[in-house]
Amino acid sequence: MLVRNAAHNLSTPLRGIFRTAVTASRSHAALAHARSVLENELDTIRAGGTWKGERIIISKQGPHINVDGTRGDILNFCANNYLGLSSHPAVIEAGVQALQEYGAGLSSVRFICGTQDLHKNLERKLAEFHEREDAILYASCFDANAGLFEVLLGPDDAVLSDELNHASIIDGIRLCRAKRFRYRHMDLDDLESKLKEAQSSRLRLIVTDGVFSMDGDVAPLREICDLSDRYGAMVFIDECHATGFLGPRGRGTDELLGVMDRVHIVNSTLGKALGGAAGGYTVGPKPLIDLLRQRSRPYLFSNSLPPPVVGCSTRAVELLLASNEIAQSMTAKTMRFRNSMTQAGFTISGKGHPICPVMLGDARLASLMADDMLKLGVYVIGFSYPVVPKGKARIRVQISAAHSDEDIDRCVDAFIQTGRKHGVVS
Repeated sequence: MLVRNAAHNLSTPLRGIFRTAVTASRSHAALAHARSVLENELDTIRAGGTWKGERIIISKQGPHINVDGTRGDILNFCANNYLGLSSHPAVIEAGVQALQEYGAGLSSVRFICGTQDLHKNLERKLAEFHEREDAILYASCFDANAGLFEVLLGPDDAVLSDELNHASIIDGIRLCRAKRFRYRHMDLDDLESKLKEAQSSRLRLIVTDGVFSMDGDVAPLREICDLSDRYGAMVFIDECHATGFLGPRGRGTDELLGVMDRVHIVNSTLGKALGGAAGGYTVGPKPLIDLLRQRSRPYLFSNSLPPPVVGCSTRAVELLLASNEIAQSMTAKTMRFRNSMTQAGFTISGKGHPICPVMLGDARLASLMADDMLKLGVYVIGFSYPVVPKGKARIRVQISAAHSDEDIDRCVDAFIQTGRKHGVVS
């Protein structure tokens, strides 16, 4: 009996050790299998020529930068720094001042203890800038898009979305329970057909990018607003690639096309023309903004924007409220690049927007040309699937108000030299 008990007492921990070993072995096997699956997927991306490497910048953002592994000054033609405000002295100074006066962050969401007077001040200025009733800040415009539709629209409502809308809009719409209609890109006849289908819905919301970032084409907002009036719909636009520089005063696509009083909701970003740090926002009717503060999940469950970011963005908006001079400088620079590239034999997508996609088609070609451009001192990036459709790879050039005419001419010369090397132009 004693021997049997002793054997039992000895075998119990051994069984436990065995079970632990078996469990650990299965866990390692599962991880090894997952690693194999992931590596195969990565190999597929590399083989397809769509691998997206990350170059390392070792200077401030601007039209001229320093890049790790290169020598000397590099011309930057692919940042969303449309107005050159990312490194504007007044914007930097405002960020430093906010850091010193308000600290590095709030360690809280807005409704607990994360709202400072500088947050409310920026929201007021954004509402003033867009000539809307109120504004609400988010950590990014991706969050603003993720937080809007679920709050505004229910199962009795309908949302009508352009098929090429930004991924954040698509993801945001997926979160809501409204009936979903997707219309062909900027196709007004198809939009009207979908509006007719949605007439039984309580609310109808037309959703479009103001400017489509991959092609630089501008939504036909006048005609969209005409359809919204005819069929009793609201209009929403995402203005990330328009705020600050489109329109006579840089208010965006709705100002450019004369429909500021007919577009009901605007989402945009602080992370591009307005200082380039981070953050997004919604402007629109005050009851909507009030409801977003109560129910929008990205707003309720994300930390407040850090004071230095708010300080920088506020100063950027103040500069634009005071003068339209920076915004007005964009048109001539954009057309200088577009005209020169077209004359050289390149195909440039879009019309008149600082986003100037140099269409190449082949993903590997776009990547190789971008690498060769860097060797010539020009920083551009090849865009390919899944960022753009298969077969529509391109190098997306973005013109900034901070670029000089000499900068633009150097960029064009580098494209011509690289294009000849790869047989794109003669």
